[in-house]
Amino acid sequence: MKLNGNAIRPGMIIEHQNRLWRAVRIQHTQPGKGGAYLQVELKDIRDGTKLNDRFRSSETVERVRLDQKAYQFLYADGDMFTFMDNETYDQISLNKDIIGEDQVCFLQEGMEVTIESYEDSPIGVQLPDSVVLTVTEADAVIKGQTAASSYKPAVLENGVKTSVPPHIETGTRIVVSTADGSYVERAKD
Repeated sequence: MKLNGNAIRPGMIIEHQNRLWRAVRIQHTQPGKGGAYLQVELKDIRDGTKLNDRFRSSETVERVRLDQKAYQFLYADGDMFTFMDNETYDQISLNKDIIGEDQVCFLQEGMEVTIESYEDSPIGVQLPDSVVLTVTEADAVIKGQTAASSYKPAVLENGVKTSVPPHIETGTRIVVSTADGSYVERAKD
């Protein structure tokens, strides 16, 4: 599907220079002289290389449609992660490079994920927006520190370090965003 250069949004997959790229970051720029353009940071889907490029509204780019299918995470074996197709029960093993170094730590047994494929080749895994994890370490609250909204450092059961509100203690289950590992809320369970 063709679209204008200024219609690119973060997360979109486009074909550019005969390669597949995911738009990571965009910035609209209006120079004093000349036409406006979109500065886009692109990441190659296959090898992870990055490219910064400018797209004007007069240019067209090809948006790539990916096949998305629901899978269930089963287990990890070293750098390989095994998933099961929810419909056919076929299993697929993916390298952690395809999943993403920052996403691997949020995988939990039985978790429902979406695997994106292009021409029957897996190129990415989408995790749920948030996961529930237990706080294993949290600093003590200093008296008088709560006058302003402040956060304290904490370590989660998967080893990720994040910041939590002062009332969160060790052993508390919290909801964490899988996008950046940030605290969302206290778990309701």
